[in-house]
Amino acid sequence: MSEGKIPQGFLPTAQPDLFFEDNTVGRLQKEVWESSDAEIDAILAEYGMPAPLEWGKPGSYIQTTVRHVLEENRRKNDIIFIPVGSTELHGRHMSSAMDTVFVSFIVEGVRRYTAKRGAAVNLALPPLMYGAHPYHHLGMPGTVIVREDVAREMMIDVMLGLWNDGFRKQIIINNHGQLWMLEAAIQQFEKRYQLPGIFRVMDWHRAVRQFFRTKDRGGVFDTNFVHAAEAETSLGLFLCPELVDMDYAVNTHGKSYLPDGHFDKSVEPFSRPSRWSEGEGHAAIELVGTPEGVVGKAKAGTAEKAKRPLAAILRYLTLVNDQILEAFPSGTVPPVEETTFRTEAEMEPYLREPWSEGWKPVYGLPRLGQGTLLG
Repeated sequence: MSEGKIPQGFLPTAQPDLFFEDNTVGRLQKEVWESSDAEIDAILAEYGMPAPLEWGKPGSYIQTTVRHVLEENRRKNDIIFIPVGSTELHGRHMSSAMDTVFVSFIVEGVRRYTAKRGAAVNLALPPLMYGAHPYHHLGMPGTVIVREDVAREMMIDVMLGLWNDGFRKQIIINNHGQLWMLEAAIQQFEKRYQLPGIFRVMDWHRAVRQFFRTKDRGGVFDTNFVHAAEAETSLGLFLCPELVDMDYAVNTHGKSYLPDGHFDKSVEPFSRPSRWSEGEGHAAIELVGTPEGVVGKAKAGTAEKAKRPLAAILRYLTLVNDQILEAFPSGTVPPVEETTFRTEAEMEPYLREPWSEGWKPVYGLPRLGQGTLLG
């Protein structure tokens, strides 16, 4: 573990397995890890956290922004964050929208922060209010499962429409167990359309996995991050306490048929051989093993425990925004002929600002490679 002060709420014990790289990402994480509770509160205040959800707030998302204002904003910052979630049972003590509202609160905080600096990141309203799901979610009441090929195609179409509108740096921020589908969406999008840009998906919890550590590993949580339990209940209590009723919180324990150690927990804290999503059949399906819709100790959740992970992801997403714009200022993209099989001359009219003189919509661009084989 790095030398320096130990923040309040963390055990003052050595953590030999905790490592921060000596680069901008690692140094940022180290700074947040070592921040005092008061400093964490100050970071959250900078981002206006917590705050009411802004889905209907004018000027918050591109769909709620007057067109000429959107165009002015895009000329300063053409990155777009695309939050995605699901409709999934989170126990009787929370709502089924938690995945979607959590990630929306986070990106809204980054938008507020970057707006104060004069170049706000753009936000797209969540295209997946429902979502793809792993097999073991089947049958749970309150969980609405969209076939993953349908969800994937939805995401590909959204990406293409946003690219056509000049948002050619797209960061999909996920808050649900559907990462494999979103990874496939990005891969199929590029194979199909061969477009220059920045395209990325991240599970935000994994991006700041250190900050969900348990007390025995230097963190503040009693238990590891698992669905609808201590960590997500804590997030709900901090971000939207009106959607949480702790009188109905329960503690559960899933049913596994194999010894522990093969499959990792939700944010992969142990670097085990397989992620939780890399198998089925080794544990009971949710409807049988944890029919309550909670996998762990929801009763242990507190608003205070959510603060440091949120401060970490807000700072990290700000860094993502800043470093992309530093490498490729608004209106520019990675080199066409180094990142696609297209030519600069071919792409020139499609890369112009939408509605500007000489611009062509991307829907008229001939497909290449695998794109000619796919619908």
